[in-house]
Formats: sequence, structure tokens, C-alpha cells
Amino acid sequence: MPSDGRCPCGSGSEYLGCCGPLHDGRRTADTALALMRSRFSAFALGRADYLLATWHRDTRPRRLELDDDIVWRRLQIVDTDAGGQGDDDGVVEFRAQYELRGRRGLLHERSRFTRNGGRWVYVDGDLED
Repeated sequence: MPSDGRCPCGSGSEYLGCCGPLHDGRRTADTALALMRSRFSAFALGRADYLLATWHRDTRPRRLELDDDIVWRRLQIVDTDAGGQGDDDGVVEFRAQYELRGRRGLLHERSRFTRNGGRWVYVDGDLED
């Protein structure tokens, strides 16, 4: 859990009421955007288990080793296309700010999500400039 209790996803909510219940399996994301936010939080908190569990089986790596030197700072949602409660597919475009060994960086991606067995999963993404 984050030291200040706030969720890393940037919602402004407490972690225990936001991404925490998704990370511990008490509930699932109801939209592609909610899954995107929970996955960012999982990166920020080093939750490789959650990232693998929410990755589509056809594109999921066998293992995922997170770099402990990366500190994920901020998530900015740029755009969404579908991915709502009544959709089967969706796209979330985001920018994620990070710091690596004192240097700031930015990851900009358009991520694709789909429902698999009624649950949202990450499929893949295209990096943007």
C-alpha cells in the first residue's frame, strides 16, 4: 500500500477503496479504463502477479520482472475509445511519467483491452511519440 494511503492511479481516492480491491481479487475492473488505472498502480507497487493475471493469455509473457529502479510517478489518461460496461473491446491512450536513476521519462501508449470470460484484460499496445 502506498505510504500516504492514496491510490497511485491518480484518482485521488484511497488505495484501499480504489485499486486495492482489484489487486487483492475482491472485485474486477468494470471498464477498460478501470483496468488501465489498476495496472498502472500495479506497476507503481511492484505487483507483477496482478499484471500477469490481467494480461490476455495470447500476448502475456511467461514471466514479468519489474525494474525496481523505475519509480512510476503519474498517470494521465489522454483518450478512451469504447471499453465501457456494455462493450467487449476498448482502447485507452495514456501517458505515464516515471523516474529512472534520477532521470525523468514518459511512456505514451495506446493500449488495447478486451473481455475474456467476462473480465477485462490487457491485450497489447502501441507506443506513441
